Amino acid sequence: MIDKAHIGMELEPVTFPVERGKIRELARAIHDDNPVYFDSEHPPAPLIFSRTFIAWSDNLVKAFAEIGVDLSRILHGGFELEYLEPVNAGDILTMTGRLADVYVKQSSRGGELEFIVFDWEFTNQHGKVAIRSRNTTIQTASAAQAG
Repeated sequence: MIDKAHIGMELEPVTFPVERGKIRELARAIHDDNPVYFDSEHPPAPLIFSRTFIAWSDNLVKAFAEIGVDLSRILHGGFELEYLEPVNAGDILTMTGRLADVYVKQSSRGGELEFIVFDWEFTNQHGKVAIRSRNTTIQTASAAQAG
């Protein structure tokens, strides 16, 4: 069980560029053919773009290790996004995050599920919070089995 004493733990900040090419790659990956992503010099970032910070740092993996999360037992539990400022190619974002909550629910299949909730903020190069995000990861009672 994850100790609730970890609630409030802060992640190491991550700064990363919003690159035009990465916007195009992401738009293609999510099958969004809106020309705004391909024809503009400074296209807007697709709404899910903030998740790409994971490619710039291993701070989330380090945080999971610190609090005792077993990566073989995790599932994506969901995320919420609140956009406060436009995010476009050429911007620089800095993500800060903190462990907001840890709680347990009983699984309908037996066993307990641990919910690990992180709140993240993405501040742009002008010092304005552009995105707020709440991200939930679920740790199952045992590792997933193939088959």
